[in-house]
Amino acid sequence: MKILVTGGAGFIGGNFIHYMMKYHEDYEFLCVDFLTYAGNMETLEPVINNSKFKFIKADIADRKSIYEIFREEKPDIVVNFAAESHVDRSIEEPEIFLKTNVMGTQVLLDACKKFGIQRFHQVSTDEVYGDLPLDRSDLYFTEETPLHTSSPYSASKASADLLVQAYYRTFKLPVTISRCSNNYGPYHFPEKLIPLMIANALKGKSLPVYGRGENIRDWLYVEDHCRAIDVIIHEGTNGEVYNIGGHNERTNLEVVKTIIRELDASEDLITFVADRAGHDLRYAIDPTKIHNELGWLPTTTFDDGIKKTIQWYLENKQWLENIISGEDQQYYEKMYSNK
Repeated sequence: MKILVTGGAGFIGGNFIHYMMKYHEDYEFLCVDFLTYAGNMETLEPVINNSKFKFIKADIADRKSIYEIFREEKPDIVVNFAAESHVDRSIEEPEIFLKTNVMGTQVLLDACKKFGIQRFHQVSTDEVYGDLPLDRSDLYFTEETPLHTSSPYSASKASADLLVQAYYRTFKLPVTISRCSNNYGPYHFPEKLIPLMIANALKGKSLPVYGRGENIRDWLYVEDHCRAIDVIIHEGTNGEVYNIGGHNERTNLEVVKTIIRELDASEDLITFVADRAGHDLRYAIDPTKIHNELGWLPTTTFDDGIKKTIQWYLENKQWLENIISGEDQQYYEKMYSNK
């Protein structure tokens, strides 16, 4: 079995490769990543010399390159993590989100249709559902919740999901889609809430919190997410959408204060800043379907997961420093300049 993982040098994609290579030692893995700002070859360093692993630098929106990869490598399963994913960046520069998240997904789908695969899995987000009110804790996103996007990022992901479903219906392409809540864990790029707060707290820098920090997110430890995708690509039903949630709801302020306590930092570092445009209020996923049909449930509580995450960053300060300084981008040149 050969699995092509797009965006595998990113946060969730990299963790997925580590997870799968640990639990499927007989599989081959091909990582395709364009190494934009959030792609980091150092994330793949633990597997880079494994004979079952291969890396190719390519843009998923580059049809010629993608077709050549499919023609030569003949993957059995494609898992698409490749995406521009930061909401703030999508507000500033929507076009690149449309190119990667929509057109890139279409190129991959066309390649799968042309060359044949056992399954194409689209990694999506709960943000395609919009948000929920803060005063209705009984409401959750299900797979039947209408799409109601708030940002150019979520709109591009919803568009990609619709394309995937259209290729299933029109071309009978074997596809599945998963929509997950906010991930956290090792190798997370420090522009997102949890790694940014950890990085800043370690340096005694300001901890910027949007608005009053009242927005609620459902947090999912990244290894639980990887395990869910593993189950879906092997046992999921073609054409289906599966919600993957952590049952770990916290306000942004609660998350920040938890990190402060774990690092023995001061709450005086918290700085409330102007709220993000169109800031979604609450995300909460109901994972009943994937539990009933595939037996998956999250196993990591937020309290345990955040401790493990913080400990990883404490033990990997150089990785974090290289990201912040931009030196991570030099790793690719070091590893591949003579290949």
